[in-house]
Amino acid sequence: MSLSRIPEIRAGQSLELLKELHILTRDGQLNQDSRRKLKQVYHLYHFIEPLLAEIASRGGGPSVVDHGAGKSYLGFILYDLFFRQRERGHIYGIELRQELGARARSLADRLGFTRMSFLGMSVEEAIESPLLPARIDLVTALHACDTATDDAIRFALRKQAAFIVLVPCCQAEVAAALRRGKGEALAATPLAEIWRHPLHSREFGSLLTNALRCLRLEAQGYQTTVTELVGWEHSLKNELIIARRTGTARGNAAARLDAILQELRLETLRSRFAPGPDGQPPAPAGGAPEHRPPGS
Repeated sequence: MSLSRIPEIRAGQSLELLKELHILTRDGQLNQDSRRKLKQVYHLYHFIEPLLAEIASRGGGPSVVDHGAGKSYLGFILYDLFFRQRERGHIYGIELRQELGARARSLADRLGFTRMSFLGMSVEEAIESPLLPARIDLVTALHACDTATDDAIRFALRKQAAFIVLVPCCQAEVAAALRRGKGEALAATPLAEIWRHPLHSREFGSLLTNALRCLRLEAQGYQTTVTELVGWEHSLKNELIIARRTGTARGNAAARLDAILQELRLETLRSRFAPGPDGQPPAPAGGAPEHRPPGS
């Protein structure tokens, strides 16, 4: 089937890439399942494309780092739909599993996606690595399980990212901490009834984790937007967090974060959610500096 006969696919997209992502079958067909996946991919791109366009309008690259990139599906989609038509910008996929990075590198070579790099390293290594720029425009972490999302946030804060796009997958650590402190919490506050049952502690832990993440970002000079995203990796429902660097911290964010940790007996997680880039309280000098376009 020719591209012209598949109205769902945008003009100029790489058919080979869509086959590699299992959106098109090997013979170029688009079945019902792949139509659903394609719709989800476009839905995600709908949120990210305006951020890239804003960065590009300032004269920037843009530079993108995708943490926990896996097979780098997101990076390839962004490159195909946005970067390929432009002469500037670079995408870095960070993934510890070397075999996935090697596979992605081979695919990028075949497609001629020359401004993509795939680095097998941890977040800590990525923060200090000379293979990455000192400043990054956009940091993404999709379906990053448990603390991997917080690692990506720490990286983004250190790199003073203009935008952060997060789709957390699961948040087990907070739920486990809620269960451990349940007895003490039940004695201290009736609010503990919210997470008394294991199912509720898991769901409440997920909600609470992302609320604390938003507060951490807001304390560091980011404006956060939370919406719902239909997952594109066989997930029925996901939360999408988009953070924009404004340079002005929300005045009570750090205090509210601290109060929540105390109220819910989660002080042991303070280093994970403390507002600073490395789990430390933020510097008091009026919030983070305003983002500047690369090269300014």
